[in-house]
Amino acid sequence: MATAQPVVVSLHDLKSGAISFETLQEAFGPDSLGILVVKDVPQEFASLRRKLLSYASYMGNLNEEDFDKFTNEAAKYLVGWSKGREQLKNGGADDLKGSFYANCAFYVDPTREAATPTELFTLKDFPEYLAPNSWPPKEMLPGFRPTLEELCTVIIDTAVLVARACDRFAEKEIPGYPKSYLETVVKTSSTTKARLLHYYPMTEEIMARGGEEDNWCAVHKDHGCLTGLTSAMFIDEEKINAKVPAFGDKVPESLPILEELPQSPDPQAGLWIKSRKGHPVQVKIPRDCIAFQTGEALERITRGKFKAVEHSVRGAYAKGVARNTLAVFTQPNLEDEVDLDQKITFGEFARGIIAKNTV
Repeated sequence: MATAQPVVVSLHDLKSGAISFETLQEAFGPDSLGILVVKDVPQEFASLRRKLLSYASYMGNLNEEDFDKFTNEAAKYLVGWSKGREQLKNGGADDLKGSFYANCAFYVDPTREAATPTELFTLKDFPEYLAPNSWPPKEMLPGFRPTLEELCTVIIDTAVLVARACDRFAEKEIPGYPKSYLETVVKTSSTTKARLLHYYPMTEEIMARGGEEDNWCAVHKDHGCLTGLTSAMFIDEEKINAKVPAFGDKVPESLPILEELPQSPDPQAGLWIKSRKGHPVQVKIPRDCIAFQTGEALERITRGKFKAVEHSVRGAYAKGVARNTLAVFTQPNLEDEVDLDQKITFGEFARGIIAKNTV
């Protein structure tokens, strides 16, 4: 099993502008893994991570009729609950993973549930980005929404600093690069999207096949700028009751944090990156860090100086164990340009990609 060590930087150095161009190239350049790990993150990150990833198990164990209350088929399942809508490596539908998608427009305006439609990008034509959030009812998962919003805010705040470092490099290395372009894109975007993931425990049938890779999502590139990632939380759902506890008429402010396994029971579970030489290598994210992965919009904005990374994710081959994680896709506003030479907007670029990733 090949394990690769990502580039690690301190949040303090990001804030002070002390990240060298060599470090950025080592993390994001043509020969890189396309991932940067940030340590020394805000103190509240650790508890918010455990709390939100506990909600992933609570959500995954709701009843089917509960899911109907926050599922949006018209938005192609890219707001609210989604299960069985993504392709596996073998081309089939992925029934072993459930997701909750949230627009992060709250980052720029707490009252907004999605980006504002425009003449070019209407709700009818682009519901994947413009349909309002489909939150589960408060009494179903009390405390879920504020926890997700708080954790996403910490991650996007950090992404803004990573983008600022990328801009310093791009302004020096790319003729005509607009000042602070990527930072402005990340900081002002209403189309950034969060995805809370719950990988269900493996079925007996898949366990019996002994570790085949058919539960992997197809190798793909993210199409945004920087994808913020938490480390995964593994929960033994045979020993820990991951159903929402009964609380009668008095709805609590939040649900209890679930017990996390000390480490992955399956050493091969997790994030796998396709190296620039075409070999899959595993990258592990420490629990107290935030990782940032490169997407196709970043590659276009930087004219290929930074490269999008191909990757896939594998659940845990361990009886009864669920894997939960969060990805925050910082994406430009639909009208922002991702190809500064050909004047191609992110909305135009994104239209064709979504259709490839759903079944």
